[in-house]
Amino acid sequence: MKIYQLYRHQQLNLTIQEAWEFFSSPYNLNDITPVFFQVKVISKVPKKIYAGLMINYRMKAVFGISMAWLSEVSHCDEPKRFVYEQRIGPFKFWSHEVCLTETENGIVLEDIMFYAMPLGWLGQLINSVLIAGKLERIFDTRRDYLHNKWSK
Repeated sequence: MKIYQLYRHQQLNLTIQEAWEFFSSPYNLNDITPVFFQVKVISKVPKKIYAGLMINYRMKAVFGISMAWLSEVSHCDEPKRFVYEQRIGPFKFWSHEVCLTETENGIVLEDIMFYAMPLGWLGQLINSVLIAGKLERIFDTRRDYLHNKWSK
């Protein structure tokens, strides 16, 4: 099984608490992702996330097809980091860690993703032709939105 990694980091001009409140809420996903990536949170999500929290979504990430995605917040160290992992969804494996580090000028946001495709060599081909580029676009849109909202 081939494991892929995507890493991003960005300096933002907001407090660590403001950053935590924004990034730990799945209700902000549509603001920071492209139009093609429509996210609908199905389950009730409490104001504060915690390790073990399951979040049920519907997403239209590929060809406008609505798909189920169930994630679990596997680690939560407020206000520094959280990790959510796909339990049900399109990937064979998906883990996304969000790290927030306080600096003199605000915070540094780090996104660390690891994922694996299903279907063996066919999944690798689909990743190289379609998925890797879509993931880059999703995180490019996220970077641009955050830059316009919170960069100096």
